[in-house]
Amino acid sequence: METTQTVEITTEDAREYRRFLAWRMYCQGFRQKDIAETLQVTQGAISQWIKRAKDKGVYSLQKRIAQGPEPRLTKEQLEQLPLLLQKGASAYGFRGEVWTRARVASVIKQEFGVSYSHAHISKVLRHIRWTQQTPQKRAVQRKEAAIQIWKEDTLPELKKGLFEKGEPSFI
Repeated sequence: METTQTVEITTEDAREYRRFLAWRMYCQGFRQKDIAETLQVTQGAISQWIKRAKDKGVYSLQKRIAQGPEPRLTKEQLEQLPLLLQKGASAYGFRGEVWTRARVASVIKQEFGVSYSHAHISKVLRHIRWTQQTPQKRAVQRKEAAIQIWKEDTLPELKKGLFEKGEPSFI
């Protein structure tokens, strides 16, 4: 039984192939004008590819992954960030212990002198494997016993009084 494999050629692969083909044609003596016409690209592109291959070698024609800008926080600073956050938000003068993106941005600015947008802070937190914190829904000062007494004693009395008067209840 014979199996066949399909090879997916991406647009970037096709561009890389075209650059290598242009170099091969140039080495065989074709004029840049003719190469550009054959490959349906500008003469300027052919000129740039040939110059790059001459200056940096033929492998410089391979596809390249864009690196993006240099990170503003160093690797050491990123490693230090979780330790700083573990001190707690109150250690930096915040009320409550929840880390928001704005608070983390403030700490990064204070400790490292680097400013980030709130959107980018999410990426930084994911990078250091720091999960999003959500505030507790209930107040810390909440008194469960008092709430239970109110539900059992006061609430039924309020409801009973409203129904006796014939007034609509919104409770």
